[in-house]
Amino acid sequence: MVSLVRGANYSLMATSFCPSLPQHFKPTPIIKSSSFSFKVFSSLSSTDETPTRVGFLGLGIMGYPMAQNLIKAGCDVTVWNRTKSKCDPLIDIGAKYKPSPAEVAASCDVTFAMLADPESAMVVACGEEGAASGMSPGKGYVDVSTVDGPTSKLINGQIKETGALFLEAPVSGSKKPAEDGQLIFLTAGDKSLYEKVAPYLDIMGKSRFYLGDVGNGAAMKLVVNMIMGSMMTSFAEGLLLSEKVGLDPSVVVEVISQGAISAPMFSLKGPSMVQSKYPTAFPLKHQQKDMRLALGLAESVSQSTPIAAAANELYKVAKSHGLSDHDFSAVIEALKVDLKE
Repeated sequence: MVSLVRGANYSLMATSFCPSLPQHFKPTPIIKSSSFSFKVFSSLSSTDETPTRVGFLGLGIMGYPMAQNLIKAGCDVTVWNRTKSKCDPLIDIGAKYKPSPAEVAASCDVTFAMLADPESAMVVACGEEGAASGMSPGKGYVDVSTVDGPTSKLINGQIKETGALFLEAPVSGSKKPAEDGQLIFLTAGDKSLYEKVAPYLDIMGKSRFYLGDVGNGAAMKLVVNMIMGSMMTSFAEGLLLSEKVGLDPSVVVEVISQGAISAPMFSLKGPSMVQSKYPTAFPLKHQQKDMRLALGLAESVSQSTPIAAAANELYKVAKSHGLSDHDFSAVIEALKVDLKE
């Protein structure tokens, strides 16, 4: 059984931070199989372009389901995580384990990394016993973490010094899309590596975009998450305002879902927000980190972002009230605190 999903390859003329948009946005159809089997990979000869040994570093809220999908698809996967116990369930279903990023990279053709922030991404890639220590010509490193452009470029430089290839590929999507293999990959860097790892991206995601030079993928992800974070704060304000004036916020969610501003995020998060419940799909601390990085990106090109700046302050307030590990929709609690004060 196959389904048609949408993807695109775009080589963009861009600054190091802000990729320019193509005039004609025409995604290239990609066939994604829902029954990818080990035979697809075991049948590859040594001259085939697709790597056969895959490493995965970082098994948090996103990395774990991504690695799990690769294993379930029959890929030969070697995993590492700072807390080894998080690797155990994947080892039970067929993953191999190495005790350091360097050893994972040395034993694999391509290594994916999903880390929480720029600092972690740098340490895992370039620190002592980092992945760069195990890289060599013919290998590839794909960083799917959300980091800023300068960090991505630093990692790129370290990987390139080993003779290996580098691709940044931050993802749009949270826990559920990661579990369902419905992520969107925003890639930039070595085009040849992008083409080699495309089968793996298609297992973990529903679409992929190639955006040109390293830094463009990071910039795209930060722009998307800046918009998302700002939307959530406005949505939270609306829910609280509706309740204050005597409206049923649940009905507000339903009305929004049927109008021009309908968005999956509102329909998904709204009902639980009305009940003051915030099951974590995307941690609030990560959303605030992305807002901070996006504001830094905007400042670097002298772009005013007052709405995002105001939203960022609300996420900071929410963090200060112990909501860092809750879903980012818990930002509504910051507005409740503000009203009480």
